[in-house]
Amino acid sequence: MKLKKQVTVCGGAIFCVAVFSLYLMLDRVQHDPARRQNGGGNFPRSQISVLQNRIEQLEQLLEENHQIISHIKDSVLELTDTGAVSPSGQLPFRSANGSWVLPFDGRPTFLSVKPQDCQFAQGRRGQTDLQMLDVYSLLKFDNVDGGVWKQGFEITYEPGEWDSEPLQVFVVPHSHNDPGWIKTFDKYYTDQTQHIFNNMLVKLTEDPRRKFIWSEISFFAKWWESADMHKQEAMRKLILGGQLEMVTGGWVMSDEANVHYFAMIDQLIEGHQWLEKNVGVTPRSGWAVDPFGHSATMPYLLKRANLTSMLIQRVHYSIKKHFASSRSLEFMWRQAWDQKSGTDIFCHMMPFYSYDVPHTCGPDPKICCQFDFKRLPGGRVNCPWKVPPRAVVEANVAERAHLLLDQYRKKSKLFRSKVVLVPLGDDFRYDKALEWDQQYLNYQRLFDYMNSHPEMHVQAQFGTLTDYFTAVYKANNVPQGARPPDYPVLSGDFFAYADREDHYWSGYYTSRPFYKSMDRVLESHLRGAEILFSLAVAHARHTGMEGRYPTSDYTLLTDARRTVALFQHHDAITGTAKENVVIDYGNRLLRSLQGLKRVIINAAHFLVMKNKDVYRFYQTEPFLETLSNNALDSLPQRTLIELDQSGPRYLVLFNPVEQDRLCVVTVLVNSARVRVLTEDGQTLPVQLSAQWSSASQMSAEVFQVCASFMVRLPALGLAVFHLYDSADIPMTLRSETLLRLSGRGQTAHAVDPLPLRSQTADPQPFYISTQSLTLGFSGTTGLLESIRPKDDPQELKVQMQFVTYGTRSSKDKSGAYLFLPDGKAKPYGQKEPPVVRVVEGPLFSEVVALYQYFQQTIRIHNVPGVDGLSLDVTTMVDIREQSNKELAMRLVTDIQSDDTFYTDLNGFQVRPQHTLYIIECLIFGTEGQQEDGQPLPPPTGE
Repeated sequence: MKLKKQVTVCGGAIFCVAVFSLYLMLDRVQHDPARRQNGGGNFPRSQISVLQNRIEQLEQLLEENHQIISHIKDSVLELTDTGAVSPSGQLPFRSANGSWVLPFDGRPTFLSVKPQDCQFAQGRRGQTDLQMLDVYSLLKFDNVDGGVWKQGFEITYEPGEWDSEPLQVFVVPHSHNDPGWIKTFDKYYTDQTQHIFNNMLVKLTEDPRRKFIWSEISFFAKWWESADMHKQEAMRKLILGGQLEMVTGGWVMSDEANVHYFAMIDQLIEGHQWLEKNVGVTPRSGWAVDPFGHSATMPYLLKRANLTSMLIQRVHYSIKKHFASSRSLEFMWRQAWDQKSGTDIFCHMMPFYSYDVPHTCGPDPKICCQFDFKRLPGGRVNCPWKVPPRAVVEANVAERAHLLLDQYRKKSKLFRSKVVLVPLGDDFRYDKALEWDQQYLNYQRLFDYMNSHPEMHVQAQFGTLTDYFTAVYKANNVPQGARPPDYPVLSGDFFAYADREDHYWSGYYTSRPFYKSMDRVLESHLRGAEILFSLAVAHARHTGMEGRYPTSDYTLLTDARRTVALFQHHDAITGTAKENVVIDYGNRLLRSLQGLKRVIINAAHFLVMKNKDVYRFYQTEPFLETLSNNALDSLPQRTLIELDQSGPRYLVLFNPVEQDRLCVVTVLVNSARVRVLTEDGQTLPVQLSAQWSSASQMSAEVFQVCASFMVRLPALGLAVFHLYDSADIPMTLRSETLLRLSGRGQTAHAVDPLPLRSQTADPQPFYISTQSLTLGFSGTTGLLESIRPKDDPQELKVQMQFVTYGTRSSKDKSGAYLFLPDGKAKPYGQKEPPVVRVVEGPLFSEVVALYQYFQQTIRIHNVPGVDGLSLDVTTMVDIREQSNKELAMRLVTDIQSDDTFYTDLNGFQVRPQHTLYIIECLIFGTEGQQEDGQPLPPPTGE
């Protein structure tokens, strides 16, 4: 190897010296006065002879140099065949320690970190009165019987407390409509929700004192589109007149644990823009009674959307009890990183078990249920506490009013103002005209009696959510949204939620992971499609071709935005809906994804064409196709790019982020002789890998160029690459694959020309490495054990383990909502040792451990920047044969972090959590089921 390199260098040097000598000699002949004095180029014969001899010598030297150059070329080809090249070339090469090294162009691969960013991250946290991490540390999380308020305590008061300042009561009628749960979105609308709106128009108009609030714009928009102009105008009048308030104004009442903040914003924008366009209103107050825990991201977004107040309900009962005891149920919710008060929003936490009528008028559900007049005798719903409601008449109105006022007063004792909020509703309420009459007429009789008796010191009325908040601000003499005096400031979040005992609603974090993943795929496609469509339309307008570009694709974008928004519903992305509803969601996701791909194809086609004059749009014959095909019941399948000798296939890549990216690309091709060129003709290094038909059998049908060539993509830009089936493939390098087998009758089957070695597995650890990282793996399990960054002598222990949980034998089992294990986790085990594939190459290396019910791939990329410092961990799970089993992935490290770890909230911010109160949640599991095979509904009752 050294000799060949020396020959190369020396040959090049001799060639340069010879050419330079010839140049000097000719230059001297041209400028020598003695040789020019004879004129006309008549040289003496002796000089001509000398010159002729020198030319012959130069010709001989040039011939020798030609031979040297040929030898250099052969050496380079030979070096390429052996998989190594000089560091000065453009090919990857092997370093002295055996790892692959890639030559780079030296341009930055990611944005630099600015000093002010570090100062912000390391800065002092904002000062708050209530820090949720501290609250968690204080609480015992016990479940002491509190009497009639079982999860609380006894509430007492002095009768004269309201003599100088009467109690203000706002009863807020509402109906919580899930856009899919037990029924599909359309089925709910047809059976119930449309009747709520139709009755609303009639019944609210009958008495201007009646109020109502509505949250889910997805349902409201569907009703609006089918209503005539007169109904639309009547509904608009109710809203603008303050009888009907649109609260939050999102397309749905979003989940707050599984959603990404992009989707949280999109569903909020979709609802707000619809309201602004069709009704002319902007929401002022947030209403979240049913998401299973509450994220600190939501108050930040609501504040940025110009809402001034918000309400939450599903908070751990121990936290509610703690806040109630200190009258801290209303607070200014501040972001943990805000050192001032710019992110503050006023928040009301409902104190009791649920948002239904028995748990909203006061602490005693037995009494409150008597004032849910839908439960009057003879109806389909009754009171579990065996004391039914009674219609309010003149004979009993005094007794009924005093009984209800006692609950109102006790509830008000948990808050700092003499204003009390009493929600009046439940799931899909007010779908019958009879209930409107039952609730409004009976309550109005109670209000009239209370208000007409000054000695009761109460002013009671129907109200909206903003009516209540406005009264609180007025009582404290502060502007809308301002902090009332002595009200606490809180930072943190409210996870995990438990409604009783140890029933932690953490099962939904991982329920139905296929659809959670599909949601993220749709989100990313939506962002890319919106950017490309905007660029294409702008370019078409600029060039006068707007009429020829399919701007009708905007309807596909709208459909996709609304599908993404709908799926953020707290029974959709959570995985807590019934099977037929989940399938309906899946069909919507798939249909929108296919529509977005069409938008992307059309926009990319138009933008990559240099000569726009020849552009033609064909609906049935798209110019491009996507590299993956999605299905409702299976994982995405990559499209095979079929190469042949007739010409190149073109690969168009789009970078949807606003900075340049250096990344690796994955395609499937049908030839091992693949060559990849950039648009300007530069050949890119390619790593060729195998597709596998089984654990140890390579597929003979296709070759996988897996993350196989590295490209630099411009910000928000498109790039075109050419793929050839070429006999000249000096830059296409083969992966080296080693199969670690148990030796019990297992054999490896390779496919030419991809090399494959096999060996009997041993307990000794093995390693893969790049220029940036070295990973260690267990020789027994094939799972990760350690990570060591480049130039860091300290090896970090990161042991990957898989464990299983069973579920309790009691009535309440682990399921779509709850995680109720039957004890501590047990190590996952199987009879046969796993097959382990070790793949090493210039662009990536990976270890694949294949177990009976899952396979895990850990890949590292040999690229600069963040991608080169990261691990790509993919776990494919198939436990359909199991019942009531949960499979969890656990990381055991030697990081000294005490009882605190950091996790993200909605991809928006990172928050510390206490491991002491966090049950292991990274679970891929079968769900607890009822006898009909459907997921368990949430627990009800107290």
